[in-house]
Amino acid sequence: MKIFLAGASGVIGRSLVPRLTGAGHDVTGMTGGAAAAGLVRSLGARPVVVDVFDRDRLAEVIRAAHPDAVIDQLTSLRHGGYRATNRLRTEGTRNLVDAALSAGVQTVVAQSYCLYAPGPGMADETDPLDVNSPAFGAAAEALVALEATVSEAPHVVLLRYGTLYGPGTGYASDGAIAAQVRRGDLPANEDVTSFLHVEDAACAAVQALGWPAGPVNIVDDEPAPGTDWLPVYAAAVGADIPPERPGTGSGLRGATNSKARKDYGWEPVHPSWREGFRTALG
Repeated sequence: MKIFLAGASGVIGRSLVPRLTGAGHDVTGMTGGAAAAGLVRSLGARPVVVDVFDRDRLAEVIRAAHPDAVIDQLTSLRHGGYRATNRLRTEGTRNLVDAALSAGVQTVVAQSYCLYAPGPGMADETDPLDVNSPAFGAAAEALVALEATVSEAPHVVLLRYGTLYGPGTGYASDGAIAAQVRRGDLPANEDVTSFLHVEDAACAAVQALGWPAGPVNIVDDEPAPGTDWLPVYAAAVGADIPPERPGTGSGLRGATNSKARKDYGWEPVHPSWREGFRTALG
């Protein structure tokens, strides 16, 4: 297939490009900065430098690439760029989908997040997203907008990723979350997080090109409350044991990967953050 990858030089993109080309796909890799074009080329993709907020230029580039599928991996999360990521997920996604539709693209694979509304047990894909989250506010609204926008394409696979860790993420040893934990600014509470290694995120994106349309949770096997995972993470990044603050959670419940595993045959290389933290941070 001819693939147009938005976010080719990003954290997931760097792992995704060689997996796509290794699977025989012809990849056009979009990056927002000229300095990253060489990296995209070295990974095996044909680089294009374009600002996702430049609607006309983006439409021109996608028409020229004439892809069979568009993969959206645009974020700005490594250093805690939540406001920038929200804009990418709203305005950026709007521009990307409009350009894809105008070029006749049928398939879109898009990165979302498993931010489900509070409820009992682990969430599955039939549960609603947390559209009225007081804790996540604009981020939740941006995710809902992203999913609605990409769903305008004829065939859409929404990858509801878990919280990413691994090289280049905020949870890397030199990332924003690690710095926060070292300062003692991230207390442990009962919120349940579903984690995901960047390598497993990239593998799922390749496989998703052949999946049925709809949302699918791409998370590891062991959702865990902060009181379990945060002390392990703190030790891995050389931080003191974080304080516990019961009753301060936002209702995060974690998500199940049963659909991805049982129905689609996806198997994470890092099935648990317990070994993943050691591998990624040790």
